[in-house]
This record gives sequence, C-alpha cells and structure tokens, in this order.
Amino acid sequence: MKIAAVGKGNVGGGLADLWEKAGHEVTRIGQDGGDVSDADAVLVAVPGGAIADALEKVQGIEGKTVVDATNLVGAAPPDGFASNAEFVKSKTNGPTAKSFNLNFARLYDQLGQQKNRPSNIWTGDEEAREVVEQLIRDAGYDPIYAGGLENASTQEQGIGLIFAISQATGPFLYRMAPPGEL
Repeated sequence: MKIAAVGKGNVGGGLADLWEKAGHEVTRIGQDGGDVSDADAVLVAVPGGAIADALEKVQGIEGKTVVDATNLVGAAPPDGFASNAEFVKSKTNGPTAKSFNLNFARLYDQLGQQKNRPSNIWTGDEEAREVVEQLIRDAGYDPIYAGGLENASTQEQGIGLIFAISQATGPFLYRMAPPGEL
C-alpha cells in the first residue's frame, strides 16, 4: 500500500518506520506540505491545534482514506466540529478514521517483543475499515473498533485518561479482549 504520512514527529515518523518494515511504500510530508495524490491512505499526525494549517498545505487529499492521529491537548477542534476527525472528513470527503492517538509512540519499538499484541482503538467510517485495520495490524497492534466517526470526539477526549494513568505507570501498552483471549 502507498501511504503518505503528514507529520514527521514521534507518531508520524514512528508509524512510517513501522509501515515501511511491513512492506508499505511511505512518503513523509513535513510542515511545508506536499502532494499525496499517489497515496492509497494518508496519516495526519501533527499537533492537534495545527490540523487546519497542515491540511491547507496538502494537495491531492480529496477522496483519500485518511487516518487522523492528532490529539487535542490544550487545543479544541476547529469551530463547528466536535472532533478533529470530523474536520478532516469535511476537508477530504473520503473515508475517515481516528486512530493511533491513544498509544505511546515511544513504545513503538517494543511492540514486536510483547507476549500478546497490544490494542489500538479506532473510530470512523465503515468505508475506512479495511485500510485502517490493516494499517493498525501492520504497525503491530490489534484493532479495537469503537464505532462511527461520531465517536471520534469521545476518543479524542480519552487522551486525558491515558495521560492520568501514565502518571502512575509511565508509558504503557494496553490490550482489550473478550474473556479467554488475554
């Protein structure tokens, strides 16, 4: 799969590395923007408050499957939107998902060393499911679907709980599974 990663930081760069190791062709786009016309999927991994500016600098994103990995720490979604993911959808008109925002990028290098695959929560359009779940698996996680894009704002708010837990434990991996599958 051809993936464009918008954002070269810990999340964007880290996921790009994992996907390249899994055999994907990844184009990395920084703050100057770029063209994603050739991509099958686009990851947006920029500071949450910078999403509007970042998308302004990206060409060829219309209709693409987009994964929003932003967090709104100290920021709010753009006016008129309940979540950054819904804002992304309004700009791309393509299948959209929220994912990778509730996992610690600094632990990406430890994913393959775990006894069980950790979980990655995602919300979004059903049309995005096949691509998003493949990208989640190829990064080293098991996907956990938490409903449609209307649930993205709840997922975005979940970062507060993740940060609160990490104050006691440090960065952590988590696994959600039905009884008997842990």
